[in-house]
Amino acid sequence: MNRTPALRIADLVKRYRTGEEALKGVSLAVAPGEIVGVIGPSGAGKSTLIRCINRLVEPTSGRVFLGDLELTALSGRALRRARRRIGMIFQEFALVERLTVMENVLSGRLGYVSFWQSFTRRFPPADIERAFALLERVGLIEHADKRADALSGGQRQRVGIARALAQEPDLLLIDEPTAALDPKTARQIMRLICEICRERRLPAIINIHDVVLAQQFVERIVGLRAGTIVFDGPIEALDDAALTRIYGEEDWTTVRQRAAAGRAWALDAERLEGFAE
Repeated sequence: MNRTPALRIADLVKRYRTGEEALKGVSLAVAPGEIVGVIGPSGAGKSTLIRCINRLVEPTSGRVFLGDLELTALSGRALRRARRRIGMIFQEFALVERLTVMENVLSGRLGYVSFWQSFTRRFPPADIERAFALLERVGLIEHADKRADALSGGQRQRVGIARALAQEPDLLLIDEPTAALDPKTARQIMRLICEICRERRLPAIINIHDVVLAQQFVERIVGLRAGTIVFDGPIEALDDAALTRIYGEEDWTTVRQRAAAGRAWALDAERLEGFAE
């Protein structure tokens, strides 16, 4: 039986020229199919962690492994090939606004086609078929020919999800996917991401600022504070003491009540949606 983690991070440090340390020896392993929510206050290092994994930000030291492949040992073409295996979903969507929904989804295949094919946007039939299937899955098939700038925020995030999946990745890195969305849409997007990851047994790290939302949808939480992991465990272990270590003193009883109410609301909403279908 293969026990190799899908992702392994060992003693990751990111120090900027100012001397500020955004990450201070972070070590973390993610199992195949595991969905990990990363929480913490602003400036804790959540986004830096994600960007160091795929080398959008260069770590100062430490090692990152995708399966058996050490990402931190790669450069040039080898690094570009490895990045094809890592899907990224952004808070600000990062779509090309003037392109259609279909064209944005197909941009997830750019690392697999020649320069001429990408320049002329001539993708293989199998890629186009895959893109249609993904748009069907995220509920946007009827919007395939719309420009991205004609979509709502929730729809744009669904395009971003489909684009990341078009890469056929081995890992998803998701940076604050609900920060720009209203509460109802945020729950829908989180539910969609988690359902797809579980369907495909796709490991994911989700940076999320909303503790209540994280408690509703993920099973494992990593808490960052000042570049250090101060909590790593199941949702059930995220008690007042753990939340205080992550965020500082707060009325966590109220937070727990909101989380419980939110979970109940989400279950009721899912039942109602099921009846509607």
